[in-house]
Amino acid sequence: MLDLILVGGGLANGLLAWRLLQTRPEVAFVVIEAGPTLGGNHTWSFHGTDVTRSQLEWLWVLASKSWPSHDVIFKTGERRIGGGYHSIRSEEFHWKLAQQLKDRLRLKTKVTAQTATSVTLSTGETLEAKAVIDGRGFSSAPAWPCGYQKFLGLDVELSAPHGLEVPLLMDGRVEQHGAFRFVYLLPWDANRLLIEDTYYADDATLDLPTLRARLTAYLSERGLSVKAVLREESAALPIPLSGEAPVLERPTIGVAAGLFHATTGYSLPFAVSLADTIAALPSFEASALTALLNEIAAAHWASQRFFRLLNRMLFRGAEPDQRVRIFESFYRHDEELIARFYAGRLTRFDIVKVLARGAPTVPGPRAFRAAMGA
Repeated sequence: MLDLILVGGGLANGLLAWRLLQTRPEVAFVVIEAGPTLGGNHTWSFHGTDVTRSQLEWLWVLASKSWPSHDVIFKTGERRIGGGYHSIRSEEFHWKLAQQLKDRLRLKTKVTAQTATSVTLSTGETLEAKAVIDGRGFSSAPAWPCGYQKFLGLDVELSAPHGLEVPLLMDGRVEQHGAFRFVYLLPWDANRLLIEDTYYADDATLDLPTLRARLTAYLSERGLSVKAVLREESAALPIPLSGEAPVLERPTIGVAAGLFHATTGYSLPFAVSLADTIAALPSFEASALTALLNEIAAAHWASQRFFRLLNRMLFRGAEPDQRVRIFESFYRHDEELIARFYAGRLTRFDIVKVLARGAPTVPGPRAFRAAMGA
C-alpha cells in the first residue's frame, strides 16, 4: 500500500511532492494528474519575504527568474521597492519536477472516484493509500460572498528591447474601466516579457478579445510592438469578502482549503508552508491528516480576517473607478509593512496604520457599511 496519493499535479501537490522527494525519499507516493503536464498553464510569483529563509533555499531551485526589486507606478508617482521577487513558470515547474518524480508521476490519468484512502482511475484501476490528498482546486464556485481578481496574461516576444530592469508589479495609471485595473510586467529577457491586464471587479466575466487589444495598445504607448505571442493564460480568482472557513471532509490542500492570501490571491507561500508541515509528519493516516488540515484551514481563515475587511472596503466601500486610490495610498507605507502585508503577517500596529492611511480614500458612511458587511 502507498503512503500517499496526491490527486492533482498543481502548485500545492507539486510543492508537496518536491518536498517529499527532498526530505522523505522513503515515503511511497504517487502524483496523479489528469492533464498532460504538471502545473497546468500558470505563472506563480512571490516576494522573497513571503517565505522563510530556509523555505526560500529549497523553493528557489524551482524559480524561473529572480529579481532584486520591483516597481509600482500610479498617477501620483512611482516607487522601486527592494527585496527579492521570484517567478515560477509552469513549463519549468513541470520538467524540473517530472525529472525527479519519474515513475511516481502518472499524467493524462483521470480520477473517477475518490475516498480518503483510495482512488479509482478512468482505466478502471483502483489505488489505495494511507491517505489521499486532493489538490485540484475549487470543484465549484465558493459559498462565501466574493469579488474577483481576473486577468489575461500574454507571454510575448517584442520587436525591440523593452528596457525593463525589474518587474513592474502595478501600473495603475491606466484607464480603470469600472474596476481597480493595473498592468503587470515581468521581464524574462531583453525582448521577452509577461504582460498581464488585471482587474479587481465585481464579476468574473473576461472579454478576452478586448483585453488582448488593451494589452497591445498599452505596449504601443510604450513604443513596443509584439513580434509573437508565445503563451496566453487567464483566470478569475474569487476574492472573499466574508464567510466561514472551509470544512474539509477528507485531506484537501491548496485554494479549495482556503489556503491563499484573501486580498492578493497569492497561494504559493501557504502551499510552501504546508508542504513543509506535511512532509515532516511521522505518519499519514487519513483521519489524523484531515483533522490537522481542518485546524490549519481554520487558523489560516481566522488570520485573514482583516484582509477580508479590506476586501469589503475595496469592493463595497469604494466606487469601482476609485478603487485604485486604496492601493495608491497603501504603497506609501514603508517597505517592511508592505512586505508583511503580502506575507499575510500584519501586526496590530500595521493594521491601525493601514486603516488610518486608507480611510480618506473611502467615504465614511460607505466605509462603515462595508466594514459591517452591508
